[in-house]
Amino acid sequence: MSLNKVLEDRSIGLRKVLERYKWILLIIAVGLLFLAWPDGNSKVFPSAESGNCAFDLEEMEGKFSKALSEIEGAGRVTVVLTVKNGTQQILAEDTKYSERDNEVEEETSTVVLSRGSGVQEAVKLQEIYPQFQGALVICEGAGNPTVRLKLTEATTALTGLGADKISICSRGK
Repeated sequence: MSLNKVLEDRSIGLRKVLERYKWILLIIAVGLLFLAWPDGNSKVFPSAESGNCAFDLEEMEGKFSKALSEIEGAGRVTVVLTVKNGTQQILAEDTKYSERDNEVEEETSTVVLSRGSGVQEAVKLQEIYPQFQGALVICEGAGNPTVRLKLTEATTALTGLGADKISICSRGK
């Protein structure tokens, strides 16, 4: 059998498959196009140096204050949180091993993504948010033991802190 005959047979077979499954293949192609379509809000590789961390302590305190003020009897609530350390980023690293004089040397470098025009960004693998160290909850209803218990339980659930790390105080007049 000649090469031309084999190619012609495969071409006919491919045409039959395409003709038979053309609508399914078209739907798959459109689906892949929608998956690849960028939505103006996303960044493929956020810059490690940009400082745009998703964790904002003041915003978190505001959300906690708003949530805790919804507890019956709590009244107006202010939350102050302390953290053990700041946000940490784990960057991708490339490790190269070389052997010189029967000794293995290890060289590690940070992986960077070149975006053109001289712009380079480190590739971020993981972002570790800070751990809470303590919480101070100041509210109008702190004199009521039931409210104090509810505030302590809610703060524990939101922060992961034990009750010994949470202080509930009455708001001054």
